[in-house]
Amino acid sequence: MAGKLEGKRALIVCGNWGVEQVELMQPLEALRAEGAAVSLAATEKAPVECFTEDRYPGKVIEPDLAIADASADDYDLLVIPGGTCNMDRLRICGEAVALARSFAEKGKIVAAICHGPWLLVNAGLVEGRTLTSCPFIVQDLLNAGGTYLDQELVVDEKDGWKLVTSRLPMDLDAFVGGIEEALLA
Repeated sequence: MAGKLEGKRALIVCGNWGVEQVELMQPLEALRAEGAAVSLAATEKAPVECFTEDRYPGKVIEPDLAIADASADDYDLLVIPGGTCNMDRLRICGEAVALARSFAEKGKIVAAICHGPWLLVNAGLVEGRTLTSCPFIVQDLLNAGGTYLDQELVVDEKDGWKLVTSRLPMDLDAFVGGIEEALLA
């Protein structure tokens, strides 16, 4: 039996160190379980070291490709998991910034959780958008011209692309549901 997301293609991006394990794995596993083809791109095509609660070592995962080798043309959705250290490095990765911009310019879905919207700040994609995040980067979102809502899921669609955001790991069920709904719309 085919899943409801059969034929949909998702790309998850992260750095090679410090990604929040549950924010990476839960969307990846849920999307695959519903039939979506999901690829993981890291800063380098080298092992990704996950963490739990931003400080405890977690799984080591092999990415499918390097971010520099990914193209928005090949996917319907970009997922940006958090992790403080992950995003602090990823948001200054030129290839990751350019890839996020490309997804928006091509009218794709962009989904970010926790610290993930930091990449969107650096990509210039927050101004005029309504979104949520972990409380630690709210001021960054406001300074970038965004409108912050403290709720488990915020979906904002304008300028030809859809933005799906959530605050924290406790919101992952809503986040994954919002992503699935966006893909099916």
